Amino acid sequence: MHNFVTYYLGTGFIGSLISSALPIAFVLGYALVAMYIELKVSAHMQDRLGPMRTGKWHGWAQPLADVMKLLQKEDTIPYAADKVLYVLAPLLVFVGSYAAYAAIPFSPAYIGANINVGIFYIIAVSAIVVLGILMAGWSSDNKWSLLGAMRTAAQLVSYEIPSSLAVLAVIMVVGSLNLNDVCSAQAGWFWNWFIFGKFPFLFITFVIYFIASLAETNRSPFDIPEAESELVAGYHTEYSGMRFAFFYLAEYANMFTVAAIAAVLFFGGWNSPFGTFMSGPVWGAFWLITKGMVLVFVQMWLRWTLPRFRVDQLMYLSWKILTPFALVNLVAVGLWTVLK
Repeated sequence: MHNFVTYYLGTGFIGSLISSALPIAFVLGYALVAMYIELKVSAHMQDRLGPMRTGKWHGWAQPLADVMKLLQKEDTIPYAADKVLYVLAPLLVFVGSYAAYAAIPFSPAYIGANINVGIFYIIAVSAIVVLGILMAGWSSDNKWSLLGAMRTAAQLVSYEIPSSLAVLAVIMVVGSLNLNDVCSAQAGWFWNWFIFGKFPFLFITFVIYFIASLAETNRSPFDIPEAESELVAGYHTEYSGMRFAFFYLAEYANMFTVAAIAAVLFFGGWNSPFGTFMSGPVWGAFWLITKGMVLVFVQMWLRWTLPRFRVDQLMYLSWKILTPFALVNLVAVGLWTVLK
């Protein structure tokens, strides 16, 4: 498989620049669309209309207005803050989120870095986000920010274990860490996708991964690190303007990252559900983004449906339910793979 940017523009600086710029263009556009969808989803679930005025037709320009207002806000730095770490933290959080897009196979002809350890790279580079959040909480010189950052570190470290075990189960079945190989293993009609029982136990694997991914993105019911009723705004309490926008953008970028990984591992990735019909490089990107957006919608749906966990409930779910189930499921998948 070849990168279509490299194919048309060569391996020079321009081709590499455009290839790396495509994901950032996608993230910016996707974030605006996801913000609008969440405004409308939350409104309709609460029997409201949501934004209706900005942009006339159903308030479609409300996210643009919100972003413009946010970028015009005063950029303040607390007097007692560690200014270097305070400034670097939101950048580090966004870089960790954005770097994961390099290994997501958007189509059979486009993947930023078609490396043999793609899923391992995504798991590793996503961990940088934890460092940025800890830096933000500690450098703000705010007890609520520090407490939110500590909660985040505990939560992400805890839920990376069942998440990684779930990913490992799929890797054992495919025999490769390359996400393009995972997509190719599910080629054909939709009943070949792993979620539909082509291999036993993988539906359980998806449930474990999806629950853990909600915690890794700090989405409800796992939004304890920024619990407004307890911690004001958590680790980004002291941030405003452009720096707060980086945290906001990183959250939505992470939502699509975990959704895209779920789509690749369990829902065929860039494969069409109709076999060779409506398949190819452009259709591949369409199918992956569509599957990812459906899972993003489910994340929003759960946010406005479920109440927030307590901290003890959060840890109980990870260490005493998801992790043991993930281990047993991994052993079952391994035995089935060996004995089939």
